Formats: sequence, structure tokens, C-alpha cells
Amino acid sequence: MMWKSWLLRPEVHEAGAPILEVSHLSVRYNGRAALEDVSFRLDAGERLAVVGPNGAGKSTLFKVIAGVLPPTAGEVQIAGRCPGGHICIAYVPQRTQVDWSFPVTVAAAVMMGRYGRVGLLRRPTRQDWDYVRACLEVVGMASLAGRQIGELSGGQQQRMFIARALAQEAELMLMDEPLTGLDVPAQEDIFRVLETLRARGVTVMVATHDLQLAAERFDRVMLLRQRLVGLGLPDEVFTRENLQQAYGGQLHLIQAENGLLALGDTCCTGESA
Repeated sequence: MMWKSWLLRPEVHEAGAPILEVSHLSVRYNGRAALEDVSFRLDAGERLAVVGPNGAGKSTLFKVIAGVLPPTAGEVQIAGRCPGGHICIAYVPQRTQVDWSFPVTVAAAVMMGRYGRVGLLRRPTRQDWDYVRACLEVVGMASLAGRQIGELSGGQQQRMFIARALAQEAELMLMDEPLTGLDVPAQEDIFRVLETLRARGVTVMVATHDLQLAAERFDRVMLLRQRLVGLGLPDEVFTRENLQQAYGGQLHLIQAENGLLALGDTCCTGESA
């Protein structure tokens, strides 16, 4: 999954089209609905948090948008075109889905983001390597360029992926549970780098289980449970009715002075759909 951009080719964007438009998207596995009739759109530079319980379809949604999983019904358009022909999409899977024993350095992994621009059969030029070094500088990892990727901490792994997206010149970045297992300083490092992406006009979708973080750090939130429960500002989406619809008995809601306090029964881990 990590290396898929090797095979992609540039795709022309349609002028005036939103960076992402999802229309009546449904995905079924063995007769079971993973996503059902999901529709929304994002404009360039937005930062959207996608939240929902395990199995809600967050990872499935990201894979369809990235073009690595076909929909059962409906369609996804990236700047007016199908996702399969784009190199402007950077997909960061959950860290548990990446083979961190793969014998590659940080700089080489980031260079893989350039192959869609350089071409798989061409050797990177000095300018390409300079670009990679500049991307590592942006995420504060230039000193780790020669380190093997398996030696990185969780936060460093995420920053490496962001550097790879910068090297790819991505316009849409999909990050599946990038903050899981990171301490507060490491999360803050990620958000500082995400501000760099915003300044470059990159649209970012982040799947997270943290409702408070989603409400505080993102422009809009999407509440998902196979269907789209809500999409908008946190106060509009995180209502008692919507949260109960999405989480049912997995979440206890307590009325606090500054709004609803949501307490989960279990520790949230990665999902398969």
C-alpha cells in the first residue's frame, strides 16, 4: 500500500471542480455493507476529521478515495476525474499495515513519493534528491534521512509519510489513524506539519477516534457509521442524537458545562473496514 504511487500517472484536473466529490458511495463485503450511500465534497485546503466506531467504514472510505478499492456503487471524483489516474493523492495507512522491516532508508522512502513525477524507469536527478531533502527539512527530519524506517518512533514515521506526500506534491492527503499511540508532543508535531500542508493548499482527511481532538483541531468533522450520520461544524454534528446513532452503547454521554462529554467503554484500536 505504501508504495502504490510508483504506478500512478498524472491526471488532468478539471477547472473549478472540487478536489474531492463522493456521490452515493456504497461498498459491500460478502453481502455486508461497509459503506452505504455516502455523499459529500471537499474544497482545496480543508482539514476534515472522520470519526466513528470501529468497523464504521473509515478505512474503507479512504481506500476507495485513494483508488485502491473499487466501490460497489456510486463514484468518487478527484478534481473532476476518477481517482485511479491521479498522483496527487497521498494515502497514509494505519502504521500496523506497513512493513517497517522493509530495508529502506527514510530518504529513499520519501523519494518514492517522487516516482509519479519522475517516472518509474528514470533515475532521480540531483534536483529530485534536493527536493526530498527540502521535504525532510519541512517536517524536521533531515538529520534522520539515512536511518532505516523501522528505527523511527511513531511520530517520526508519520512525519516521514507527510514528507513523502510533500515530495509527491500531493493535493489530497488521507491519513488513517495517524495519531493513535502518539503522546501529546508527537501529536503537536504532526499538527504543526499539517499547518504547513494547509499553507500549501493541501486538503487533508484524518481518521481519528478522538472526538475532542476532532472538534478542536479540524475545520469540519464527519461522523460515520456505514452511512453518513453528520458532516459539518463539531457543534452541529456532535449532538446527543447523532452520537447515540453512531456509537450506541459504546459511548456514554455526560452533560458538562461546556457541552457533551463523551466517554468510551473500550480502548479503540484499528479497524478493518
